Amino acid sequence: MRKTARQRPLPAHADAASFADWGPKSMLTPAITGFGTGFSLILVIGAQNVFVLRQGLMNLHVFWVCLICALSDAILIGLGVAGAGSIGSAHPSALIALTWAGAAFLIAYGALNMRRAIGPRALHVAGNGSGSLRGAIVTCFALTWLNPHVYIDTVGVIGAVSTGFSVPDDRFAYGVGAIFASFVFFFSLGYAARRFALVFAQPRAWAFLDIGTAIVMWVIATMLILNSVAH
Repeated sequence: MRKTARQRPLPAHADAASFADWGPKSMLTPAITGFGTGFSLILVIGAQNVFVLRQGLMNLHVFWVCLICALSDAILIGLGVAGAGSIGSAHPSALIALTWAGAAFLIAYGALNMRRAIGPRALHVAGNGSGSLRGAIVTCFALTWLNPHVYIDTVGVIGAVSTGFSVPDDRFAYGVGAIFASFVFFFSLGYAARRFALVFAQPRAWAFLDIGTAIVMWVIATMLILNSVAH
């Protein structure tokens, strides 16, 4: 007799009607949203990104610098998503307020990017990176953990956007997507630094980047608002 393939069991809280909506496919949307949110936030050039770019240009300790930046983001994103979930369970009204605050920030953030696109700037990475491994690690930790914008983006904004997903599994997938975006960005920036530096030496490249970032932010903000109104 021909053996049939084993199927994954339904969760205890699910019924037969919800079987089609359960599984990896149903978690794809929050994961993509997390990736888009994380990637759009991290694209803004700052001291940390410039440092990673410099290390990449000089080919100095690129792996460790990228790994520290990505793992730091992963920790902060995890705290933001977990914290938002805890607040939502204990205080539903605070969850709603956090959702709308996140949407408002994303709308304003998108407007700021669109404004920057009008007067784009070139990327300058002149100066020295860190030659020693110890110096690179210390500098990387300082630029990451002593930067208030990192906490706003990861714990604040990404945590706030995660409140749009009421199901814990969806919130988890969203967080994984945001963390994956950090790993993709930092390792791409570090190991393709020479090519990126040539591209973003042109102001027009920044204009396209800012416009694309603004559009992504506005789409995510719209999704947050629509989801909050629906519930």
